[in-house]
Amino acid sequence: MYGGDEVSAIVIDLGSHTCKAGYAGEDAPKAVFPSVVGSTDQMDVDDTTSKCKLYVGSQALGFRRDHMEVLSPFKDGIVADWDMVDSIWNHAFRECLLIDPKEHPMLLAEPSSNSQQQRERTAELIFEKYNVPALFLAKNAVLTSFASGRATSLVVDGCGGSTTIAPVHDGYVLQKADGSFSYWRRTSYLIDLLKKLGAAKVSW
Repeated sequence: MYGGDEVSAIVIDLGSHTCKAGYAGEDAPKAVFPSVVGSTDQMDVDDTTSKCKLYVGSQALGFRRDHMEVLSPFKDGIVADWDMVDSIWNHAFRECLLIDPKEHPMLLAEPSSNSQQQRERTAELIFEKYNVPALFLAKNAVLTSFASGRATSLVVDGCGGSTTIAPVHDGYVLQKADGSFSYWRRTSYLIDLLKKLGAAKVSW
């Protein structure tokens, strides 16, 4: 609850493969859709300048359009295109959850390796574009640890673009000890790391 009002917080988990959006306290997200954007260049009326039109969501991406390119806003698990992220958030708020963002506090999941600049850009966009009343940025590793009922754990997060290994101690990620790498190219490296960390009988 926020400020004693009967208003649920909105939770957004924008991953490199899918975006999950829903209400805090519920067992499952209300919406799950690909975190990629379809992009087409369209000429203005005077045919002198072109602007990019973005399509988000399973239905929009499933409709064939000439010269449409499907792009990801992420590079190595970090946001590289904020316009695409904005369009994904807008789709989650307006078309999936059917809410006005300024009426709900927000909890956004973020990668454990997110930089201070990325966090500042996220807060700037959420507050200035959507006018949310409150925002909390939570690291994926911490949320995963709490979801399993532990405040201290070692979280191995294998997502669509990369794998992140992060130690969590008393609800905080130990920044100097976390690391990420390409999951698909370094499967054997992941196994070696797990063995070194004391995981018994690791097999693939």
